[in-house]
Amino acid sequence: MKRKHIYVGILAAGIATTVITVSCNKELDTTNQNRPTKATYFGNASEIENGTNAIYSAWKGSNLVAREWFFIHDLRSDDMAAGGSQLEAPRRQILLGVVDPSNPVMSSVWNSLYVVIHRANTVLGYAPRATDNAALVNRCVAEAKYLRGWAYYELASQWGSVPIYTKIAESPTDAQPKSPATAVFAQAIKDFQEAAAALPGKSATDPGRATKGAAYAMLGRALMQNGDYAGAKAALLNIPTSGADGYALTDRYLDNFEEETEFNKESIFEVVFADKKNNNFNWGSGTGDGAAAELTTIRNQEYNPVAWRNLIPSDRVLNEYENTLTGAAKNDPRYGYSIYQSGDTYNNGLSVLTDGDQGGDASKLRGNTVKASWRKFMIIYKESKDAAGFHPGGNNQRIIRYAEVLLMLAECEIEAGTLPQAVNYLNQIRARASVNMPAYPTAQYPVTTKADVIKALLHEKTAELAGEEIRNIDILRWRKKGYFATEPLSWYTPAKEFLPIPQSEIDNNPKLQ
Repeated sequence: MKRKHIYVGILAAGIATTVITVSCNKELDTTNQNRPTKATYFGNASEIENGTNAIYSAWKGSNLVAREWFFIHDLRSDDMAAGGSQLEAPRRQILLGVVDPSNPVMSSVWNSLYVVIHRANTVLGYAPRATDNAALVNRCVAEAKYLRGWAYYELASQWGSVPIYTKIAESPTDAQPKSPATAVFAQAIKDFQEAAAALPGKSATDPGRATKGAAYAMLGRALMQNGDYAGAKAALLNIPTSGADGYALTDRYLDNFEEETEFNKESIFEVVFADKKNNNFNWGSGTGDGAAAELTTIRNQEYNPVAWRNLIPSDRVLNEYENTLTGAAKNDPRYGYSIYQSGDTYNNGLSVLTDGDQGGDASKLRGNTVKASWRKFMIIYKESKDAAGFHPGGNNQRIIRYAEVLLMLAECEIEAGTLPQAVNYLNQIRARASVNMPAYPTAQYPVTTKADVIKALLHEKTAELAGEEIRNIDILRWRKKGYFATEPLSWYTPAKEFLPIPQSEIDNNPKLQ
């Protein structure tokens, strides 16, 4: 049975001090139990855990993984194209590379990343006060570092030079200037290293929490992005592959994107959502469902072929999959696992997708006009168009899975010059039972030289991970390494490599002016 978790949003910054004065001189106990202050809260392990849960809650919110986080990644990636004119102007700006500092989508992600950092700093700052359950407090501290490290990884990767906060910001005088991207990565790396040293392995009863394996996987990502391939390889090889804490590829590729198969053996870290059985999405912290309500994700509506269809697979992605019509020995089944096309069935095989169902723009596949949409994370595989088209779902967002670890290891081996080992990692991906693609070398992908293996890596990473919010950050790294024969983003210039700091942040932080 699927397990969901409710993370109550306790915002440390919102804890106020309540003072009541009366005409007599007697001292009164004026503590409001419904509105605790920082002076009275975070005094025991349970309260530290509540604060840690609030960090998860921030990550799950509509300004991060439930919605805007995947847009920020995908809109700056050549995995995606606009599904039609319905794509809102602020999102289209990002897709076209003309991001204004006042862009509300970008600004909401920035602000929420710093909410994550502030809540993590609050937990880390007050954790020493709780002495009643050292094991629980230590776990919470490690989780806070993991979640803060993830925020700094996102900021360094997508904004570059940004302010670093490692202590609770109490007033405007605590504002920090920009630090170079290398320093921001260094903070993320430090957080992941310390988290990996302290986090436990998998939990059968609490699978939504960060684990040692997740920390090492994130550490590998951060080290690679910072140019340390040897360090990344060492971190990734610390991820267990056997025993109760071990990770491995699932036989069935679709297990990584369907609700019934969350927390499978391939999933290293995922953000947890719950299906509330209604069509009400948590559009913000002021939702009428209340602070303790379970959170849904709106991804199913945004990319769904029978709903808003705001973003669709780019022509590059559609044409990347191996097909016998272009000389491959076999059609790559990951095309159909990742993408819906007119003529495909959904709703447990009871319905057939048509061009009319998929409103908006068409695509070009091998020179032919087709209507195509994303299948990954959509819930119409088991629901009718009417039931699932506009339904905010409970399908967990998989953030890191073991397939990505193998592909990161392949890249590390390429950079180390050990090409046979890199090819071995790529072939493990292709050998998945439900994929079973011919091993490299193939006629289209020889793997004799470093350039050959890089070409195979870039192909395999699209075939395996397209639409999973990874490609845009890969582009930043691969561009510097010279992996691309041609620039993948038509709008790219060095000045546009990173997102601008939001204007609201510049206005409010005197050290950025």
